[in-house]
Amino acid sequence: MRQCALHRTSFVLIALFLMMPGITSAQDEADWRSNGIDPTTWSDGPVVEDTPMQFSYYNDPVFSINVTYTPDHFADEVTGEIIIELFPQWAPITVANMVEHVEDGLYDGIFFHRVINDFVTQSGDPECTTVIVYPATNLNCGSGGTGETIPLEHDENLSHVDGAIGMARGADEDSADSQWYIAETEAHGLDPENRDDGGYATFGIVRQGMSHVRAIACTPTNDAPAGCEILENPASAAGRPVYEARINKIEMIGVADPDGELSGQGVDGGEDGGVSTGLLVLILVAIAVGIGGVMMFVSSQKVESVDVKVYDAELLDENETSSTT
Repeated sequence: MRQCALHRTSFVLIALFLMMPGITSAQDEADWRSNGIDPTTWSDGPVVEDTPMQFSYYNDPVFSINVTYTPDHFADEVTGEIIIELFPQWAPITVANMVEHVEDGLYDGIFFHRVINDFVTQSGDPECTTVIVYPATNLNCGSGGTGETIPLEHDENLSHVDGAIGMARGADEDSADSQWYIAETEAHGLDPENRDDGGYATFGIVRQGMSHVRAIACTPTNDAPAGCEILENPASAAGRPVYEARINKIEMIGVADPDGELSGQGVDGGEDGGVSTGLLVLILVAIAVGIGGVMMFVSSQKVESVDVKVYDAELLDENETSSTT
């Protein structure tokens, strides 16, 4: 009986420990993936175009860009937030690349280095940081990256609608690295079906803060020093802002949760008093050990109280047989 109880206890403990790697992996998963964001809270988005990109989808990664910029001459600095939803269901490689760079903090402290009103605002180059005082920067600003490229990724559901985020690249179709841009208006001339060079890949869209994108696109630049409100330069192509349009920080903040599937759950306990996974494991182990101890105690008591009778065995001669009668 005692051995049986020990076996039972061991089995329970082993089962719990076998479960723990799965629990641990859930704990190790980035916290932002369990933070559901209600799309109805977004009110400053792009012009809606009738494409699948106009809708928000459950579990799509969402990140925020905290920016500081000067919209015009003699204007005060403005700090704001741009929120973007990514579409891993249609551009898994490109989205994974972006999420990795965001989580690594690659974009924190860089600036928008190419701004063209009524077209795109471009950033994502880790070389584009201010050296001492703006606009002094690294010589490689505008052509830098991580050195790790990804393939050009297209999907029929994705296009250059107003507010779309896309990957910048060189002449090689598969040369996209870390640089990205936001379409300040619809830019379907960049879609693959409208080009002979493979086009450019989009992989998400602005959901909140489009007014900041438009303001940055309209800020004075080196080839449009008057900005866009007075006299726009139709030949603008370089578009380095006169005043730094700085990305203070980019961070993953959650996932789209249009039906409230995540926001209604107390995943991490938090304010609704839920029990954390780690504490739950400890409680289960303690219960298992307690049950095992009780079973062992009861088993030992039974063994001590039972009189064991021992019978003498008589060796039979090989010619004799035992009888059952």
